[in-house]
Amino acid sequence: MTVTWEELGWERLAAGVGRCRLPGWDCTAGLVLGKGTALLVDAGSSLAEGVRLRGQAEALAGGRVTHLALTHPHFDHVFGAAALAGTEAYGAVGLDAVFAYERAELRLDAIRNGLPVTDADEAVDALVPPRHAVSGEWTLDLGDGRQALLANVGPGHTAHDLAVLVPGDPEVVFCGDLVEESGEPQAGPDAVPSRWPDALDRLLALGGEDALYVPGHGAVVDAGFVRRQRDALATRFGVI
Repeated sequence: MTVTWEELGWERLAAGVGRCRLPGWDCTAGLVLGKGTALLVDAGSSLAEGVRLRGQAEALAGGRVTHLALTHPHFDHVFGAAALAGTEAYGAVGLDAVFAYERAELRLDAIRNGLPVTDADEAVDALVPPRHAVSGEWTLDLGDGRQALLANVGPGHTAHDLAVLVPGDPEVVFCGDLVEESGEPQAGPDAVPSRWPDALDRLLALGGEDALYVPGHGAVVDAGFVRRQRDALATRFGVI
């Protein structure tokens, strides 16, 4: 039986492209459907959430999730990744080092933000670095004319920010937390404020004026919103 995006609480953005806003931290997960393929963008904040995402994505795809792109190494976007074992996983260069050497920091950040200790421990113990490191741009052929461009556009929100461009009408850009709509962009200790406006310039060049920009948290926005946020960040951090 075929299910629709709406029946599962997902927002359809273009043909074969959609996203959902996860409870708890209002974190976005995206989905791009190809021919016998499915790309999930981000994996949620826990193994249980990753399992739910995989189940919903595979119901929409009518088959297994084959690819996973992680936009940056914060717990609410990556702690569900182990539930996507067997996929071809991608992240910006350096994400593997964070997973290998900064597990304690990831765990503490999750707990400080309200993730139960048992969930944090389970996710950290199962965390595996993505197999593929993206240093520039990487085009995925998802079949049936469907492509997705993975672009290492950071640093900015973190030192390892990856965006996903899905060509089409309209084009869709999954921005991770380089763009936030539901609140002021968060600049933690791993942010690179001096480079963040440049990262948003690259996002705008990637998607253009007519794309839909999907923030890591909040409602879908347009190029004008991204440009205003870019200017606000430049002012906030004193970037010329």
